[in-house]
Amino acid sequence: MKRTLAILLLVLVCAASVSAEGSARLTIAYQYGLAYAPVVVAMQQGLIEKAYADAAGGELEIEWVQMSSGADINTGVMSGSVDVGFMGVGPALTGISKNVGYRIFSSLSGQEHGLMSSDPEIKSLSDIIGSGSQIALVNIGSIQHIILARALSLNGSDPHALDANLVAMKHPDGMNALLTGSLPLHLTTNPYIYRERETEGLYEIEELKSAWPKENSFIVGVAAIEMHDSEPELYAALCSGLSAAIEYVNGNIEATAELTSQYDGNAVEDEIRYLQMGNYSAETRGVEEMAAFMFENGFIEADPGSYADLVFDNVKGN
Repeated sequence: MKRTLAILLLVLVCAASVSAEGSARLTIAYQYGLAYAPVVVAMQQGLIEKAYADAAGGELEIEWVQMSSGADINTGVMSGSVDVGFMGVGPALTGISKNVGYRIFSSLSGQEHGLMSSDPEIKSLSDIIGSGSQIALVNIGSIQHIILARALSLNGSDPHALDANLVAMKHPDGMNALLTGSLPLHLTTNPYIYRERETEGLYEIEELKSAWPKENSFIVGVAAIEMHDSEPELYAALCSGLSAAIEYVNGNIEATAELTSQYDGNAVEDEIRYLQMGNYSAETRGVEEMAAFMFENGFIEADPGSYADLVFDNVKGN
């Protein structure tokens, strides 16, 4: 009897050990806007958790944290409080160059950007240079900042000519500042740019539109190197779950709109239109080009190296 009880106890201990080993925790940070639609789908449908259960046979607990900027996510990864983040490709490249401790594991979306003005006298970027007119965008060093710099460069101006004009605001706050007249300019993306374009009395600075087309990666996912190296099943589940979310968005626009409209307050019919204007893909495009521009123009101090230095082995793109 004692031997039988000992065997049963050993079986229970082993089972508990397997259960403990099969469970995992993950903290994922993301930001505002329809560029993050696949993240919302993954979160609401538990797609990463399902992928982990299929791969590892265990439970995955995810803490989803919404942050205001890529800089905040970089701080979170450095402190160990964030494992995975979704941010503009510019801040992601900044983090890699500063050895924050992550690499790109997927693209998420490409989106159109626009620079809107409430001042009819501002018709071009040259009208802003030297004027002191403030431009609201999500953060200094954000992808919007880099896109503005590219637009200036493409039009023969100093890429840093408007750095002193920038005011950091979350996308919703920047739109509100523009609409209320608190600030004359707002550089933003989906869905805010479409809502602003539909607002009477606002004018668009056309030069910005071609600086970074929506076919290029705008938002990318980054994963901590330590997690990638030490927990391959967790990393694989992350990639698989996100791919499933991107596929869902592309194949189920109406159902996705029902989910995402709860977060940004748009009517579902408007949300459908905005989602159709985006480009959702796991394949990166333009990452190496963006890295070269940032290095050449002083946005990052260290040479980022080749594409292989920026992404994990499974990532497809350029």
